[in-house]
Order: sequence, then C-alpha cells, then structure tokens
Amino acid sequence: MHMQLLRNDRVIIFDRTDFGRSNLSMPDGKCRDDARDLALKHDCTAHSVEYDVAGNSFRPLTILTNTWCSSGAVTADGRLIQTGGFNDGDRAVRFFQPCDDGSCDWVEKPGTLGARRWYATNQILPDGDAIIIVGGTGQFNYEFYPKSSSNNAAAGVFNLPFLLQTRDPEENNLYPFLHLNVDGNLFIFANNRAVLFDFKANKIVKTYPVIPGGDPRNYPSSGSSVLLPINPPATEAEVIVCGGAPRGSYKLAALNGTFVKALSTCGRIKITDSSPEWEMEDMPAARVMGDMVLLPTGDDVLIINGAGSGSAGWELGRDPVLEPVNYRPAATRGTRFAGQLTPSTIPRMYHSTAVLLRDGRVLVGGSNPHAGYEFTDVMYPTELSLQAFSPDYLRPAASNFRPTVITDSLNPGGAALKVRYGQPIELRIEVGVLRSPAAVRVTIVAPAFATHSFSMNQRVVVLETTAAVRASETDAGYDLTALAPANGNIAPPGYYMLFVVNEGVPSEGIWVNLSLA
Repeated sequence: MHMQLLRNDRVIIFDRTDFGRSNLSMPDGKCRDDARDLALKHDCTAHSVEYDVAGNSFRPLTILTNTWCSSGAVTADGRLIQTGGFNDGDRAVRFFQPCDDGSCDWVEKPGTLGARRWYATNQILPDGDAIIIVGGTGQFNYEFYPKSSSNNAAAGVFNLPFLLQTRDPEENNLYPFLHLNVDGNLFIFANNRAVLFDFKANKIVKTYPVIPGGDPRNYPSSGSSVLLPINPPATEAEVIVCGGAPRGSYKLAALNGTFVKALSTCGRIKITDSSPEWEMEDMPAARVMGDMVLLPTGDDVLIINGAGSGSAGWELGRDPVLEPVNYRPAATRGTRFAGQLTPSTIPRMYHSTAVLLRDGRVLVGGSNPHAGYEFTDVMYPTELSLQAFSPDYLRPAASNFRPTVITDSLNPGGAALKVRYGQPIELRIEVGVLRSPAAVRVTIVAPAFATHSFSMNQRVVVLETTAAVRASETDAGYDLTALAPANGNIAPPGYYMLFVVNEGVPSEGIWVNLSLA
C-alpha cells in the first residue's frame, strides 16, 4: 500500500496493520495490542519491511499504530516522516532513520497531530525540514510538522475552505494532489478543481479553471498526477492529471455492481501562467488507480498499474490495465503517448504502488482489493510479489549510450555527494557512444512516497549543463558541469538521485545531498 525509497537504496514498504496476520513475525518478539483493531486485537506479525534492492532481501520492521491510508515525506536529513492512518494511528507521527547495519526501526509518536489524518497528503516545504499535511477524511484543513517550523507562526490546525467546497457525497477530494510550485506556493488539486495556495499567509493566490469534463480525479475516483520535469531556468512549471473515474462511479460499483468505464483523459496546465488553461489529451486506454512515475530522463512519465473500469475501494475495480504507457511532455500534442515493453501479467489494482529506483528500473508492488488477505476464490487475489519494470532505455540496444558516472573522487566511501544551491557540480562520465556532447543533460530526482495512485514529493529538475568534453587524449572519460538549483522552491533541501542522460538513456544514479551549506 505504501513505498518509499531511501538514500541507502532500501525501500520501506508497509501496509495497514488490520488486514490480519502476515507471514512475518515482528522483530524481537514484539506484538501489538489494539482493542479497536478490525481484524486482530493481539497481533505479533509484521506489516512493514525494509527491502534491500541490491541484495534482493528484506527484514521485518515494527509498526504498532495503524498506517492504513496514511501519508509521508522524506526530510532534508534523509528521515522518512510518516503521518496519520486509522484508529490508533490517525494522529500518529512515525520516523524511520535509514541505516546500513539492520539496527534501525520505526519510532512512533501517537497523538502528535492536531487532527485525524486519514487519506491526507504530505508535501515537503522549501526549507526541507517542514512538511505540510493537507486534508483527510472529514478534515477541511491543514497543519505543519514539526510544529516549531518557521513556516508557521502558530502550532495549530488551519482551515482550508477549498477542501469543503470540493467535497461531494463520495468524498472525491481525498488524497488531494499537492505540488510545490517554483514560486514557493503550493498547487492543490481536489476533485476537479485546483488552486495555488500561499501556505505562509494562509490564502489562495490563484484559482485555476475546472478541469474540462468536470469529472473527479481524486480518491476514490483515483486518477494520478505529477509536476512535469522542471527545465532551466526553472521559472515555469506544468502539472498533468491523468485518468480517474467518472462522477458516481464509486456509488454505482458499491451499490449496484455497475462498473463504469474509467476516464482516458489527461489534463495538462502551466500553473505559472497568468491566465492558465487546461489542455486535454487522451491516453491509449482508460485507467483508474494508475501510478505515474517520473523517469530520470527528464522527458518521460511512466503510467502503470490500475483498472479500466470501476473505482478505488474494496472489490470495486474491474478490467486490469496491464500495458504500461510512456508520456513524453516535450513531444507535440497527439504524439506524446507511446507503449512500453512487454505488458505485465499481474493485475495491480487497488493498493498497488510504483517507485523509481536508482538503477533506472521501477519497483512495482502490491494490489489488494479486499478488506483482508484473500488469495483464493476471488477475482483479483491479494498480490504479495514485487516486480522490477525496465523502461525502454534499459533495453540491450541502448547499453552503448548509457553513461557511467565516475564517482571515486565525488563521494569517497559511497557517501552522498554534497551539493550547494546555485553551485557548479563537476562530473566525469564514461560512455560507449557520445554523438551529441552538447545534448547531454543532468537531472536530479526526488524519491517519492507512493500510495493510492499518487507519489507525494515526486520531482525531477533538469539542470543547466555544459557540453561534455573529453577529459584528455589519454583518458576515455568526459567532463561536464551542471549547475545546482538556485533555491528550495525549485528543489527543497534533501537527498536526490542525480542522473546523466545521453540521447534519452540515463546513467545509473548517484545520491546527492542538496543543501544550503
């Protein structure tokens, strides 16, 4: 249900705690006791793991409060801050500090949040330390964590009437889409409407047109959205919203067993324009509960997982969409969508996820359309497998174009490369075929918190880059210089994966730590 890649190439994976017993025991003989648990009042099994990508291994972790439909973000110091959930977890804040020796585990602080946060969304703010937490079931407000952040003078819960205005009987504004704009304000999309919000002044500074067609795009109508890659000079930003379910789909599926065809449309809008308008396009197939993953090329968005009809919710999706699709925002309208490699054979429906890995693959997992673990005699069984999806740039024919970043002098001992705002980043690469030295680009990618068809804090910034030049006559390498983002509005402080891209083929990433000093 939830996945987050951390700076040590481990993925934290977790589910709700009240599905029933899992197949793993919690570490050190720990158990959880919850009189309100929907499945087990006493449970000693684990509902969270740390997955080691390189070792293809995992270890169980300890979560004691219910993380069902919660939210998360990674702060500047690399910690996963995870918030909210259900029952005893609805006001909890959880912390996970990555480690390499297997000693780290969740630290939980129940009752920390000012409001119950179930189906809320998190966004890391430009200082890199503060998180804004927006919405949730019955919550038409937002708050900050930590409360001592300079981003909020008061340590309370702040009303956001926009969330009440966009609510409908099916609550199609849960898990609102949040994107940090390059001007430091927050783009918020809920149901079928969007605003630009100044969270420091607690006021809306721009209201966008209703997305054409007027259908809802948020949970349980569950479309997906990304902030498209930010290109130099980082003064413009665009958002795209794809898929979802027509209005009324949830009620029709839940009450009548009628599964309405999902939406095939995408709406794209330049949120920095003075008079922005939506531009509509059609995907190759209708899709609800799909996941959108920004790829490291800076010019590709993967759309994967989901269903062709129905809605998010228990047993409410039908017609799994197995074919991944690539969206290229720089192409001309009408040519932006293209198929990818071999389709999956595993339906990834409700409660599936997808995250980008540092090697350029996309880790895909999950799917549980049921209120418990159901493996037999159901249309779409609970799915416990993980898959590594390889985009087209990893095909064998592209291998000679794939750069290798020479890291020996950059990050001794494997530590993340320190990068300061506005400062040059000196890089050396090796590559088999380099036909256009001036076209080599450098991107940085923020690892995202993926859940319920939306990847929170997902961000790609294309850096201003010099042409690659051969290091010397006797050296096979090439040198190039990239300029780090100017400020935290463009890229909040923290850990990013840096990629060098040659003719649409990205290197394996290296971890960089972007900071003020």
